[in-house]
Amino acid sequence: PSTIVGSAAFNLFCISAVCVSAIKDNEVRYIKDMNVYIVTALISLFAYLWLYLVVSVISEDIVDIYEGILTFFFFPLLVGLAFAA
Repeated sequence: PSTIVGSAAFNLFCISAVCVSAIKDNEVRYIKDMNVYIVTALISLFAYLWLYLVVSVISEDIVDIYEGILTFFFFPLLVGLAFAA
């Protein structure tokens, strides 16, 4: 479980670092559409909570079939919500 969470956190920090370092020193960028940003941020927090619940609380150290199926269907839900925002 800690390998999966650590890998996801590492990816998140690396993506953030690349995005920040890509902006030149004298440039400023703004997020124009906050709705999509907020939906994505909230869903990513939910994803970390869901991952913790799956591997540590619901069925410790085992991912059941229904948990995998639910996790698989959360992605199209995220895309749909972000598109609707």
